[in-house]
Amino acid sequence: LPADIVVAGLGVRPEIELAKNAGLKIGQRGGIRVDDRMRTSDPHIYAVGDAVEVRDVITEEWNLVPLAGPANRQGRIVADNLFGLDTAFRGTQGTAAIRVFSLVAACTGANEKTLKRAAGKYEVIHLHPGSHAGYYPGAHPIAMKLLFDPANGRLLGAQAVGKDGVDKRIDVIATAIAAGMTVDDLAELELCYAPPVGSAKDPVNLAGMIAQNARADLSPVAQWDSIPADTVILDVRDWPEREKGGIPDSIHIPLSELRNRIEEVPADKPVVVHCASGQRSYYATRILRQHGLQAYNLTGSWKTWFAGQTATSSGEQAS
Repeated sequence: LPADIVVAGLGVRPEIELAKNAGLKIGQRGGIRVDDRMRTSDPHIYAVGDAVEVRDVITEEWNLVPLAGPANRQGRIVADNLFGLDTAFRGTQGTAAIRVFSLVAACTGANEKTLKRAAGKYEVIHLHPGSHAGYYPGAHPIAMKLLFDPANGRLLGAQAVGKDGVDKRIDVIATAIAAGMTVDDLAELELCYAPPVGSAKDPVNLAGMIAQNARADLSPVAQWDSIPADTVILDVRDWPEREKGGIPDSIHIPLSELRNRIEEVPADKPVVVHCASGQRSYYATRILRQHGLQAYNLTGSWKTWFAGQTATSSGEQAS
């Protein structure tokens, strides 16, 4: 991207010289190793904040998480233990947010890179709900990503980006992760609704419902970056949307015409269906599966695929 100045935010590195000189144990991540009472390898010395390694509550790996919220809680735990209260630090989810001009990005729990490294089973869904009811002025889309265990529905992490309502949704999911909730619980949460602030089905509820449908095999998902080469890609958007662009080599049958034209969809290959954001492709996936086709819903649909392709192309050009 052309710019007059580039600021590279590369993270932080703990200052541990004093700890090393005192002979304290240093972890593999380069932070001071502490137990869940924030005691170092010397039981008479405690350490907190950006200098210490803590347990990730999702992967249980040691990690460096330089965030003010966990640091403050760690300080309180040290004070409790110094004065005889047996209080433990439960680990951290890495819940954080950043505002960049008009956009807010937020996350909680493990991201996909972390889960791949941990080699655990996980599933991903993408969605693009509005920040509040679409008929009320001022709604903005939120790009959300939810990660969960397909075996039991346990919540593993989430990320979101948008102009409004992002931190609210991530805070809810962060609380759900801390409580050990599943995607089923997300779908059933009773959250605030009024047209200026939310929807009758909140984005958090929608994320849970989409994950439920995937787990129940009602609408299994495909990912934008791993569509097999021998797969049929079916675009069920309307004609004006298709004219603005489409996935290469995809076939186009609007959802309203699909039942009458279903014989045009090859039945001998897997079919990945997409619309603009995922709702119409859910309906189309259900129709195809009820007719015996091996159909999958492209999670996040065109919006996620286009954003992913754009980001990948930009990265290739930059490198």
